[in-house]
Amino acid sequence: MYDIGIIGGGTAGMTAAIYGQRAGKRTIIIEGGAFGGQITSSPNVENYPGIASVSGSEFSMNLLDQAVKLGAETETEQVTGIRDEGPEKIIVAGEKEYPCRSVILATGVTHRHLGVPGEDRLTGSGVSYCATCDGMFFRGRDVAVVGGGSTALQDAEFLSGYCRKVYLIHRRDEFRGEDNIVKRLEKKENVEFILSAVVKEIVGEFMVEKLILNHKKTGEESELAVAGVFIAVGQIPQNDVFADIVKLDGSGFILAAEDCMTSHPGIFAAGDCRTKEVRQLTTAAADGAVAALAACRYIAG
Repeated sequence: MYDIGIIGGGTAGMTAAIYGQRAGKRTIIIEGGAFGGQITSSPNVENYPGIASVSGSEFSMNLLDQAVKLGAETETEQVTGIRDEGPEKIIVAGEKEYPCRSVILATGVTHRHLGVPGEDRLTGSGVSYCATCDGMFFRGRDVAVVGGGSTALQDAEFLSGYCRKVYLIHRRDEFRGEDNIVKRLEKKENVEFILSAVVKEIVGEFMVEKLILNHKKTGEESELAVAGVFIAVGQIPQNDVFADIVKLDGSGFILAAEDCMTSHPGIFAAGDCRTKEVRQLTTAAADGAVAALAACRYIAG
């Protein structure tokens, strides 16, 4: 019997394990893929307090090492559901079952990709899905943001403070994001809108060098020289298998506030998988700590 079963081995999940173990609880982290989460693909992390610079993979492995040294157990299994049996929550992973007194969902999200040539190969080498994480590396350079929602608009606004030129590429004639941000961007001399266009290919040998654009109205193609491209076309939560036990919002994120409590007693949500405004390493770590301490209180109560 585990005190805390943690589904997801990213920053939130591993932080929850650290706090759970330090509180004297028996914890297990169950991860369906590679431990560390999305941050492992980032070549440099420079926005985590107290750490001037570290690679994403080193940051993640340090977290995992700390959790394991404190006694946290780990399993690499794909969780297929949770069964509530009164005081026990049974985490189901294929043919295996893990009885727990409480559960923390820390499944994270996956960024929606464009699915164009060069995208996967150049991820971490000019292709990024987080402007606030990687924008500083492109200070004084030309970059592009792809997307038309509020996240893309906010990314373009953020990058305009560091980059020489920011191209905002959207496949439609109008943006879906907040109109007040659009108006602010229109006034910036170093921001240029490229509408009714899609990225056909990301080109570069070792680093991003240019984009091949297809202009939908004319059918013509053009090249856009940039050092980086920030893709903001949506995030995909991975919570469908929990929809029968916790409430999700319309986009599939787990409904949980800053206390990390879900609609089901004894089940908590931490990190990017829950409804929240800011999704950063620091907020994931904060959620992991809050959820673990909340789970401890639930067990005691």
